[in-house]
Amino acid sequence: MRTRLAPVGALAVLAAAAVILQPAAAAGTTPTPAFTNTPLISTLQLPGITTAPNANSTGNSEPAIAFGKDGSMAVDGLGWLPFQVNLWKGHFGATPAYFGAMDTDLNNVGAGRTTLGDEDADVEITSAGTTLLADLDLILNPNGSGAQLGVNVTRCPAGTAAPSGCTHTFIDTAGADREWITTAGTSAWLSYHDSGNSTLIRVKRSTDDGKTWSAAGSPIPGQGAATGDATFNNSIGPIVADPGTGIVYESYAAGEPQTKATSANFNNIYVSRSTDGGMHWTSTRVFHAPPFTRLNNFWPTLAVDPITHAVYTAWTDQHGIAVSQSTDRGVTWSPAVTVSTIQTTVMPWVAARNGKVDVVYYGSTAASTDDTTAVWNVYDSQFSNGAWAVKQVSNTPNRVGAICMEGSGCVNNVNRELLDLFEVAEDPLSGKAAVIYTDSTIDTWTANGVTKELPEIVLAFEQ
Repeated sequence: MRTRLAPVGALAVLAAAAVILQPAAAAGTTPTPAFTNTPLISTLQLPGITTAPNANSTGNSEPAIAFGKDGSMAVDGLGWLPFQVNLWKGHFGATPAYFGAMDTDLNNVGAGRTTLGDEDADVEITSAGTTLLADLDLILNPNGSGAQLGVNVTRCPAGTAAPSGCTHTFIDTAGADREWITTAGTSAWLSYHDSGNSTLIRVKRSTDDGKTWSAAGSPIPGQGAATGDATFNNSIGPIVADPGTGIVYESYAAGEPQTKATSANFNNIYVSRSTDGGMHWTSTRVFHAPPFTRLNNFWPTLAVDPITHAVYTAWTDQHGIAVSQSTDRGVTWSPAVTVSTIQTTVMPWVAARNGKVDVVYYGSTAASTDDTTAVWNVYDSQFSNGAWAVKQVSNTPNRVGAICMEGSGCVNNVNRELLDLFEVAEDPLSGKAAVIYTDSTIDTWTANGVTKELPEIVLAFEQ
């Protein structure tokens, strides 16, 4: 049983230019269809495997999306059948062109090692037009001596026509998890979990457009009670940089010291801020719920408005999308408001630009994520012109059935076709939202006589 986050009413004005967040309209309001939907299908002939109705599809899940300052767009998806990250490039409003399969066989250091991408991915575009793809790698050691996870950044300069023109930098090969990347100008920051050391959040920084990387500080150590909550006990959300101020923010969910080793249901939402390029951090607890309340479904998401410099974080307890904002550059945060109206909600993501905020999530009228008859759609709770409105992104259900929320702990990956996240981004030219989400109803794949769902990603443009 999860505790719903209750609306707290209209917030007081925090500053003259502040956005006033209010709860969404009452439950039962019919969402407004307001997006076009286009599946992005990548293909590869795989021996012994057939897919239908899209022949030779690789399948894709857990997509990410980013815009450059000139409106250039990059979209990635995790290949479901082969180990590859599929990448598309384009612009808002048009179907992007397939750029290619990324990180299919990385030349890693160490005799006999094989390194494959596609465990997690995130993408950003620098002000120079360089695409930076952060990828969690599966590193297979020789002679069957085991495997581990690492992180690399693939760098594709502006004008690169194919993956062969990109270069790779290995950031960590000794154990890692869930990486995120952000940019401000030609500087970039990468954050990830060090899975071998207290789930410490490690941060790396590049000041030369992603060519070289060096260590920065961690948001967790030296933060008093926040350190006690988070050590061995956190779920890492995205890292986000404000291109105007240079402030870097990192979000994470954390538990309580007394619940360590007994529960991974994290009941606190934190945002750390750094004003010196990631070298030193100050953590602020944005929200607290009773112990064992699970707010990491999967991560607290984070966005900074590059025009107003307001910062937004969003999360869910599975029965309501909550949003908090900071108008003083992450020092203080507003009380949370609930912006969704549907019964069950998972995997939120947030984007903001010029006072407009888009919070997307998967939602269902079912009472639980475990309901095998649940019908899921993609929703956007949008703040514009002083009010929240709930819009439906998907034009048909993107899933029918249960959704496993245990990540890699899902037994045999059952009910994990959507994986762990999807994203929304704001087009800097039109100010409209672009959403890239996963749909498990489009394709199937068959091997050895067994047919299963094959997830695909769908690109949705705000009309």
